[in-house]
Amino acid sequence: MAAAAIGVLDTSNLNGGQKLAVKYYTVAIVLFVAQVLFGILAGLQFLYPDFLYGVLDFNVNRMVHINAMVVWMLMGFIGSVYWLLEDEAGTPVVGLKLGEIIFYVLTGAVAVVVLVYLFVQVGPGNDMTRWFINEGREYIEAPRWADIGIVVAVLTFFFNVVATVMKGRATGITGVLIADLLALFGLYLAGMFYTTNVSIDQYWWWWVIHLWVEATWEVLVGVIMAWALMTVLGTRRVVVQTWLYIEVALMFGSGILGLGHHYFWIGTPDYWFWIGGFFSALEPIPLVAMVVHAVYDSGAHKMRNSNHPTLAWVIAHAFGNFFGAGVWGFMHTLPQVNLYTHGTQWTTSHGHLAFFGAYATINIAMFYVAAQKLRGNVWMGAGIAGAWRWKWALFLLNAGMLTMTVALLASGYEQSFIERAIEGATWSGYFAGQSHPWFVQGMQWRMWGGWVMLLGLALLLWDLFTIGAGETRKAYSPSEDEAARTAA
Repeated sequence: MAAAAIGVLDTSNLNGGQKLAVKYYTVAIVLFVAQVLFGILAGLQFLYPDFLYGVLDFNVNRMVHINAMVVWMLMGFIGSVYWLLEDEAGTPVVGLKLGEIIFYVLTGAVAVVVLVYLFVQVGPGNDMTRWFINEGREYIEAPRWADIGIVVAVLTFFFNVVATVMKGRATGITGVLIADLLALFGLYLAGMFYTTNVSIDQYWWWWVIHLWVEATWEVLVGVIMAWALMTVLGTRRVVVQTWLYIEVALMFGSGILGLGHHYFWIGTPDYWFWIGGFFSALEPIPLVAMVVHAVYDSGAHKMRNSNHPTLAWVIAHAFGNFFGAGVWGFMHTLPQVNLYTHGTQWTTSHGHLAFFGAYATINIAMFYVAAQKLRGNVWMGAGIAGAWRWKWALFLLNAGMLTMTVALLASGYEQSFIERAIEGATWSGYFAGQSHPWFVQGMQWRMWGGWVMLLGLALLLWDLFTIGAGETRKAYSPSEDEAARTAA
């Protein structure tokens, strides 16, 4: 096999699993763009309610915005697992052709669901619409046929991983991955049955919204993070696997019981108040500790690193996860506080920073891992041409998100004070809070943050498609350095 050309985009540089991963990454990036654009439209409709009224209503914009976010992040995670699987198992991906078929089926299903959302915006709710148009349950509006497709896709993905590991070698990372994929499949089923009791419906609905997203995704991110730290920084396996095991333990000890902060106001027993209030904010701790320990451990390599964008986004992930999911979550997770903040823009503030900090950042980090190998494992460290693009993209995306987060927090504080504390959560209080200048100013600043993010996203896309072009230096390999250090 001829040596890979340095600095030239060439899929022959990739193994089979990585070629499939690039397809998932491509769809993920398209949906990332859609998420931001529909978010911009929804933000404008907060300020100008008549904007696109009757053409593309706010509830549709918001639905597509959130669904695009969930799907692009899931696509990124699946792609990242395919990317690392062959290297970690030491053997080609088993059943790769089936995995490719499922990718096209899943992508087509996503496109059909979005088109139906856009062209069938209103209508009666019945069994037909539940199966083919819109299930009507917030955040998981996808019709039942699409739910079944998601389960089939995850099961196929699970087969690829398990069969590959069984044929190759098993590691601590792949062991945690397999256990987590079982939960990823099983918990989604909790949102696929129908009940007329609202409290019971909400009880199981949160198993998908919280446990599927905030528990199984956190562990999946931990697996991806562990592999990325070994690859990018040469961190010892024992370090990342230790923290991965701690994360799984904390997920069982805090992530599952932390579900209780969603059970405060839906008719469940009072004991959920203290359970949910105490266990909610511990989940991000091991991920942050893993990164801190990994950076310390990489001192053995004198912090040598040939993929600066990936390292920067991994560090952004550690802090974003801690503050977005941890600090911002804990601020309003205690029932005494949540009584006033639940359902306000305070919650939206937490949601934006948590999803971006915990999930978007690690996907972007893996996009840069892929970009590096696509160009023949090119040097992407100090002195690379056009480095300003990834640096400014990093800054603008994070600055835009922080601007939106703080602006939404200010609006949410105003709602909690006027709508809840003063007006007593009445309809008059709701409208008073929504029209108050403090609320409107927060929404205006939120829009500025959105525009900054859009600019940062444009720079990110430009950089991902051009970084390393024409570069002739080959990337430094931490594993080679470790072998030389051990031999010495």
